[in-house]
Amino acid sequence: MKKITSPNYKAAFVNNFPGDESGDLRPRQTPGVLYSKVVPTPVEKVTLLGWSEELAEDLGMEKPETQPETDVLGGNAVAENMQPYAACYAGHQFGNWAGQLGDGRAITLGEWVAPNGKTFELQLKGAGPTPYSRRADGRAVLRSSVREFLMSEAMHYLGVPTTRAVSLVSTGEPVLRDMFYNGNPQYEPGAIVMRVAPSFLRFGNFEMLAARKEHDNLRKLAEWTIARYYPDLQGEDKILPWFKEVVERTATMVVEWLRVGFVHGVMNTDNMSILGLTIDYGPFSFLDDYDPNFTPNTTDLPGRRYAFGQQASIAYWNLGCLASAIAPLLPGTEELVAELEKYGEIFLEKYYAMMVNKLGLDEMKAEDATLIAQFEETLSDLKPDMTIFYQLLINLPLDLKEDGAITEHFMESLYDELNKTETEKLGKLIGAYNDRIKTNAIAREASQAKMRQANPRFILRNYLLHQAIEGLTAGDNTLFNKLQEALKDPYSNKADEFFAKRPDWAGQKAGCSMLSCSS
Repeated sequence: MKKITSPNYKAAFVNNFPGDESGDLRPRQTPGVLYSKVVPTPVEKVTLLGWSEELAEDLGMEKPETQPETDVLGGNAVAENMQPYAACYAGHQFGNWAGQLGDGRAITLGEWVAPNGKTFELQLKGAGPTPYSRRADGRAVLRSSVREFLMSEAMHYLGVPTTRAVSLVSTGEPVLRDMFYNGNPQYEPGAIVMRVAPSFLRFGNFEMLAARKEHDNLRKLAEWTIARYYPDLQGEDKILPWFKEVVERTATMVVEWLRVGFVHGVMNTDNMSILGLTIDYGPFSFLDDYDPNFTPNTTDLPGRRYAFGQQASIAYWNLGCLASAIAPLLPGTEELVAELEKYGEIFLEKYYAMMVNKLGLDEMKAEDATLIAQFEETLSDLKPDMTIFYQLLINLPLDLKEDGAITEHFMESLYDELNKTETEKLGKLIGAYNDRIKTNAIAREASQAKMRQANPRFILRNYLLHQAIEGLTAGDNTLFNKLQEALKDPYSNKADEFFAKRPDWAGQKAGCSMLSCSS
């Protein structure tokens, strides 16, 4: 185990690509470079609030015991061989080309070397202004920082590809934020998260170079990314196989989101990881009631571009933007388009395989597509609590036939009383499901075991995060600590004190039902 202040860092990205070495923090365009060197802006006092013991163990990193060590987590100190920088990238935001964006409040400190020899980028979110901050202050508030720290770790334990977070610190400084961009700014406590990932490269890094027609840098970045993060790809022409792998990983990530009921909230191309990881946790949410049209992002209204049920198609659209960006690296676009068009088939195959596990089926039969569609339609109409519904499905008695008895079994998951038509619809669905389960070639116990592994019992609901943030703001970390422990074992019943529907008061409360991109 090594201290975070030890010279245990590499700087492969900085050493391989051109960057702005001036250290100038003024907002500006930075053509010809892939990053700008920056140093975090010190804060009043760095205090450790949260630490991921398991991630630190994997990284071979000691928990800070002294203030100089803790200061690194908040940007008040920089270790000996760190070369901090902010990356330059572009993106499509809500379907529109936004041009240069870049790390406006994130600063990568360096690449930490883990005991197994792998490197992980350590990135501070909220460590002060960079040349890409535009009119912003580069800071983050406790509200958004708690959400990212806990949720990125929660997603890891759920088995969803994700970036992670090793620490959460307060800064001792207030930060002015307009939570809903409605002209009501307020001061909130400042905080900083240390994010961890093999790389924070995103679709937008490639879009930026393509838009500026910096084709030499574009090719160099693509080849470097492939060599470093896709080492299994062999042969002379690796660009096309690499894109094919990105398509595959992106489809896998979205299917995993749908499995656990996660809504990213802001699937701009600058928020899409080139490694197929969930990245940039902002106005996210898990589903409470099952609603394909649900978006947690106020900025996404009224179009609901990034709603739960739109995520698969938006991933395809974003992959199209990536394909356009790397097209100059290929002699023609026919094969590239062909790989992009395979996304739908790849996604559907992965989605059906996931649903087979959620429903405890032995295999995917042709007629099961109709049953799965019936689940989607019925849940969309009845809007039960997604997590609780699937938990109740695991222990469904196979001899239930009466509509009333079926409704009674699922009562714990219902937010509203069902009318006669809805009761009949649920009864019809469960009747069809029971008939299919009885044809399984695997034992009932094996079917239920599959379901328990695919359906989480604990999810980090927005109202729980809201309560934990309120507690921490008031100096009480009790719920924060409970949630940090509960998220580590989401498929067991160890955290059943949180196994409950969203309370009525949380349905309309700011920070629980809807958030904004500043969240």
